[in-house]
Amino acid sequence: MPAPMPDKLLLLLNFALAAYLTGVIWTVQLVHYPGFALVPADAFRAYHQAHLGRMGWVVMAPMVAELLLAAWWAWAARSAVGWSSLGLVVFVWAVTFFVSVPLHNRLATDGGSYVAVYALVRTNWLRTLAWSIRLGLLGWALVK
Repeated sequence: MPAPMPDKLLLLLNFALAAYLTGVIWTVQLVHYPGFALVPADAFRAYHQAHLGRMGWVVMAPMVAELLLAAWWAWAARSAVGWSSLGLVVFVWAVTFFVSVPLHNRLATDGGSYVAVYALVRTNWLRTLAWSIRLGLLGWALVK
């Protein structure tokens, strides 16, 4: 049976994934999503489809790994910071699948309406702030 992973290593792995995903979400928030409004309507569907395909490679595996490692660390550490950190990951997943994915589906069918792009930019602040707070919590835990 393999030896259990030390709590410090779990924390460091959580921090690394949070740092990566926080960087990605800030780029998406400030560059990618606002840029959707600049794509001509006749090219939007192809552009959006390419965006989704490429972003899937960038975020899906790290998000799954983050969820698993956040749960593992919360269970191992059994601390308020660990459980709060896991709660933020669950919140990000909920916003992703109940808000962002439906908006992307809407964009895929309506060709990039201003209303849907604006809604995506506005609601994505929820994920951006949650990941930023999680990164701060994990940084604080590392220093502590």
